[in-house]
Amino acid sequence: TKAYTAGINQNTLVGNASGQRPHPFLGRNIVAAAAPTGGKKKHPIKAILAGGIAGGLEICMTFPTEYVKTQLQLDERSAKPQYKGPIDCVKVTVRNHGFLGLYRGLSSLLYGSIPKASVRFSVYEFLRNRLVDENGKLSGARTLLCGLGAGVGEAIIIVCPMETVKVKFIHDQTQPNPKYKGFLHGVRTIIKEEGIRGTYQGLTATILKQGTNQMIRFFVYNRIKTYLQGDNPSDKTPIWVTFSSGFIAGAASVFGNTPLDVVKTRMQGLDAHKYNGFVDCVRKIAKNEGFFAFYKGTTPRLGRVCLDVAIVFTLYEKIMLLLDYVWKTD
Repeated sequence: TKAYTAGINQNTLVGNASGQRPHPFLGRNIVAAAAPTGGKKKHPIKAILAGGIAGGLEICMTFPTEYVKTQLQLDERSAKPQYKGPIDCVKVTVRNHGFLGLYRGLSSLLYGSIPKASVRFSVYEFLRNRLVDENGKLSGARTLLCGLGAGVGEAIIIVCPMETVKVKFIHDQTQPNPKYKGFLHGVRTIIKEEGIRGTYQGLTATILKQGTNQMIRFFVYNRIKTYLQGDNPSDKTPIWVTFSSGFIAGAASVFGNTPLDVVKTRMQGLDAHKYNGFVDCVRKIAKNEGFFAFYKGTTPRLGRVCLDVAIVFTLYEKIMLLLDYVWKTD
C-alpha cells in the first residue's frame, strides 16, 4: 500500500470544517511531508543514481549565472571595481573571452555537481527512511532535520573541497597570468602548495550554508508540493508542480543564506589569507564594505538557484520514476 502525504480529505481535516485548503506552512491539517517522489521509502542506490544524473544535467544548463555570481562576489568594493553589475559582467566577459568565457571553470563545478547531488539525495533518503512514521509520512520538524543532514553531508564530503577549487580556479582565470592550466592541474597545484587543508578553506561557512540551504529547500519544496497536489497525491506528480515547488524553494534558500554564501566565497578565493576564520571574515566585510556587501551577487544567484532547484527536483522525480520502472526494489 502506498503511503502518501496527508492531503485534504475526511481523515485529515483538523479544525477546517469547510474543507478549504489551508496555508501550505501554517495550515493545521498538513502535518507531514512526502519525500520528493512520494511517501514510499527509496532505495539509496537509486537516490545516488538519480541525484547524480539530475545534478550533472542541471549544472550544464545554469553555469553562466554561477560564473557571474562568483565574479561579482570576488569584485570587492575596497578595490577598484571591475564590473558595474551582472549585465556588465556578462558583456565584459563575452567581449574579452567570447561566449564560452562564461563557461570558464565549468569542469571544476561539473566534477563536483554530480557527486554533490548524489550525496545530497542519498543522505536525505537514508535519513528519511529511518524517520518516517508507520504511514510513511515525515513531520515538518523531521523534514527539516533530514534536509539539514543532507546539507551537512554534502558540505563535508563534496562541496567544501570542490567549491574551494572552483572559486580559486575562476578567480585565477581572471588574473593577467593565470597559473592553473586546467582543473586537474589546479587541484594538484593547490594540494602541493597548501596541502589537503588548502581544499577545505571556509569549511564552517560551507557547512552552515549547505545545511541551511537544504533544510530550507527540502522543507519548502515538500510543503509547496503537498499544497499544490491537494487531495490528489500521486507518484506521477505533474512537471509544473515539481518545477514550481522547486523554484519557490530555491528563492527561499537564496534570501535565507546569501550572506553565508558571500562569506564562504571570500574565504575560498585567492585572497583567503586576508581572513583569520569565519568570524574575522564577517567582521572585515561589515567594516570595510557595509551590510549590503553580504548580499553581493544576489540577483544572478537568485536566477541560477531558482532554476537549479526547480530543474534538479523535477529531474530527480522523473529519473527516480524511470529507475523504479526498470529496477524493481522493495
